[in-house]
Amino acid sequence: MSGLGGLRNTVRQELVARQVDEQIAARFPVGRRLRILDVGLGQGTQALRLARAGHEVTGLESDPLMVATVREALAAEPEGIRERMRVIEGDGRDTGVHFLPGSFDVVLCHGVLMYVPEPDPMLAGLARVLAPGGLLSLLVRNADALAMRPGLGGDWETALAAFDSPAYTNRIGLEVRADRRETLTATLAGIGAPLHAWYGVRVFTDRAADGQAPPQGAELDRLLTAEERAGRTDPYRAVAALLHLCGVRG
Repeated sequence: MSGLGGLRNTVRQELVARQVDEQIAARFPVGRRLRILDVGLGQGTQALRLARAGHEVTGLESDPLMVATVREALAAEPEGIRERMRVIEGDGRDTGVHFLPGSFDVVLCHGVLMYVPEPDPMLAGLARVLAPGGLLSLLVRNADALAMRPGLGGDWETALAAFDSPAYTNRIGLEVRADRRETLTATLAGIGAPLHAWYGVRVFTDRAADGQAPPQGAELDRLLTAEERAGRTDPYRAVAALLHLCGVRG
């Protein structure tokens, strides 16, 4: 878990990694080398992890700076890992331009939908490049919990506004949008990749300050265990800052 940055990112990356691995183990034979697409791969944390695990990984990223960052990180990896991973500069809404239908066993789209005003066409494109039985992994901001962070911080005006709109301003000052589980469940069913499992991510640690370092050793283990338990237990997971939804292509 080294190199993941602050506490909030550590929790996000570690929990999502565990959840993705759980879903892969449930759907595919042990040892099978999977074809994985990571749409909006950012710094490549999950993509590199999966390439190191032996899978063939393609990363699609629209930000040239992030593309350069991932390629620099990839250059430091052993040759075998470099050969298993490729990075393409492109928009996640244009997967049909880059890939044939059924090209991938797993498609990851983490932390991307909040920047897409109309996500349904993009989601349909992601489902299109999935092979039958393939796994679609979405990590989104939870619109049903938008009032939690400002409310717990005593910002009542922002908390009240969050009840009425999925729009919000994120921590870097951008106007973005959140998604409701109920809406995404209907969308996934409509594109032929119905919801198979869902988790909450960051139930307890979402209000950690930017740059707050995670605890070390046994204390970090306890924190992650508590977050993992909450993320799969009702009613806690429903008020997590992020939702991790896993659909399966029919």
